[in-house]
Amino acid sequence: MQYTHILFDADETLFSFNAYLGLKTMLLNYGVEFSEKDYQSYKDDNAALWVQYQNGEINAETLQVSRFTKLAAELNVNPKELNDAFLDAMAEICQPLLGAKALLESLHGKVKLGIITNGFTKLQQKRLAHTGFADYFEALIISEQIGKAKPAPEPFAAALAKLGNPDKSKVLMVGDTLESDVLGANRFGIDSCWLQHAGVEGKEGIKPTYTVSSLYELAELLADKIVA
Repeated sequence: MQYTHILFDADETLFSFNAYLGLKTMLLNYGVEFSEKDYQSYKDDNAALWVQYQNGEINAETLQVSRFTKLAAELNVNPKELNDAFLDAMAEICQPLLGAKALLESLHGKVKLGIITNGFTKLQQKRLAHTGFADYFEALIISEQIGKAKPAPEPFAAALAKLGNPDKSKVLMVGDTLESDVLGANRFGIDSCWLQHAGVEGKEGIKPTYTVSSLYELAELLADKIVA
């Protein structure tokens, strides 16, 4: 199979997403020392909210505010203020994953590239500017703006529309999350590549077209699968 269009997830596919460091960085401005125990509590609440968001049960604004409700009450600040400060901190510390820049440079001009992310507008745009990756992509689809999150079909349809509605058989979705990236691609009818990070297990019933363990491995996979 040869591809003319490749879609990428953002968090932990192109960019590192070190939420613990981001929270520590953000909370230093409030004079708070953030511990691993604090992070586990936040992570548990946040994970449950993300499942609800991806299932269409809550919207992006509810997720962003709700995940900081407990901490905001302790600090006597508005949870939206904490969320905005967190996104600023995440943009500040953002780094591309190993091999991301080389991969994008090798693909740029040979295929059309897009991003579909369930992340939030404020972070995605700052991060693309911070890393210098913005010019590689002809489509940036942010679920918060669409009103639906992956694995729903709407973000995928929006990406293809932005890219001129190419033949679905020529489109590949690359992402690290089976339940959103791969499942969404499967349901939408395009091929998928799972970037499987260490320690992450597969899910029964969700089968990617390809599986790689690094962006270097993805570059090798794509070497004979793109229409130059």
